Amino acid sequence: MRLTDWQLAFEDYLSAEKPNASSGFAATLLGGPTLAVDTGLAIYHNAYLSRLQDVLRHDFSAVLYWLGDDEFAALTAAYVRRYPSVHYSLRWLGERFPTFILEHLVAEQSAPLAELARLEWVFTLAFDAPQGKPLTLNDMTLLPPQAWPVLQVSLAPSVQRVPCHFNSVALWRASKDESKFPGSQALDSAQTCLVWRYQRVCHYRSLEPAEASALAGMATTGWNFAELCAELAVTYAEGAPLQAVTWLKQWIQEGLLERRAA
Repeated sequence: MRLTDWQLAFEDYLSAEKPNASSGFAATLLGGPTLAVDTGLAIYHNAYLSRLQDVLRHDFSAVLYWLGDDEFAALTAAYVRRYPSVHYSLRWLGERFPTFILEHLVAEQSAPLAELARLEWVFTLAFDAPQGKPLTLNDMTLLPPQAWPVLQVSLAPSVQRVPCHFNSVALWRASKDESKFPGSQALDSAQTCLVWRYQRVCHYRSLEPAEASALAGMATTGWNFAELCAELAVTYAEGAPLQAVTWLKQWIQEGLLERRAA
C-alpha cells in the first residue's frame, strides 16, 4: 500500500461514525503484546473525535451551556461527520457549525441556537482578525475643514455585525457569568450586535436601529460625512450634524473605523 493510500485509509477510519478498519489497512499494522490492532485503532478513533469536540466546546461554550454535555456531544459528533475538518488548522473547524444547526435541528430550536452559535463564531473572527489601522481622535484633529464633508470610512478588519432576532446576547452573557440561563426569547424587533477587537480585547454592544443604519451607511454603503448628515436630517432635523459627530467620535474611540482608501 502506497503511503498516500495508507494516509487516506487512516483518515477514512478516523472520520467514520463507527471504527471499522478495512482489511487491507488493518493488515499494514502490527499490534503489541498488550495492545491489539483493533484496540489501538479504536483509541485513535475516540481520541480524534474527542479532540475535535474539545475545540468546539471552547469555541461554542455558550451553546454547550445551553444544551448540556450530552446533547452538545451528540450534536458536535454529528457535525464533524457531516463537515469533517478540511483545514490544516483547527481554528476553522467551527466555521459551518451555525449552518449545520439549521440543517440538523427542527426550526423551533435551530433558529435561536444557530444565532447564538453565529454570535460566538464572530468573537473568534474578531479576535483573530488583522489589526488594521483604525482612525484615532488625533487623526481627526489633523483633518482640514474642507476634508470633512467628503470624509469616507470603512470598518476596521476585526469588526463583525450580527443581526439578532433572539436574546442571544443575554444568553451569551449568562454563559460567561455562569449565571442562571434565561429562556430563549424572540425580540420585539431585530437588533444588530457589534463585535470587535480593540487593544487586544474583544468588545461587543447592541446597536439601536438608527445607529446601526448610520454605521452601515458610512462603512458599507459608502456615504461621506455630508451624506450621513443629510440622511440623519430626516429624523434629527437641525440636530443631524451634532448626532453625526457624536456617533463618529464614539466609533473612532471604540476603534471601529479606518479611513476609506481613495
